[in-house]
Amino acid sequence: MAERIVMRVGESLVAGPPMTAAEPEVAIGEMDGPMGTAFASLLGDQVKGHSRVLALMNTDVMVRPPTICVSKVTVKDSRYTSILMGTVQYAIARGVLDSVANGDIPKEKANDLGIICSVWLNPGIVDVKDLDHQALFDVHRKATAQAIHKAMKNEPSIDWLLENQDKVVHKYFEKGLKGE
Repeated sequence: MAERIVMRVGESLVAGPPMTAAEPEVAIGEMDGPMGTAFASLLGDQVKGHSRVLALMNTDVMVRPPTICVSKVTVKDSRYTSILMGTVQYAIARGVLDSVANGDIPKEKANDLGIICSVWLNPGIVDVKDLDHQALFDVHRKATAQAIHKAMKNEPSIDWLLENQDKVVHKYFEKGLKGE
């Protein structure tokens, strides 16, 4: 039997063509613990502009482990909604399945775990003419799988963080120092 997973957290950033970057943050844990409470609370407490939806393979095919997508951006545009709740939602579902297929998520835990995926989709996506949905899908699928991998492997490790804390500088901090 696989070890109990109370809660793991991970993130990833994957760039792609203009406006397609993905920056998911995930929390993963057993549904009979704090993750289940958080999951049910998010699903049942819808907020205008920040809808919470299950990651679906299609309109009636939910992925396992059950995954809830929460937008980090206030949704105000129907095109944004269509992209987020179409291409990106599907990409997240496939990234979750990739994580089961590659062993990051134990297959025998697929019905016991839940995933909360905080989703960032650039609001400027609505202005992209001839949006490459395949590229958008690929970026978000990869980022989701990477975030899950990091969560399940507890990466980065505390040793790596301590060793590299003076080498890693947040890019917006650097821009602020330069007056940008």
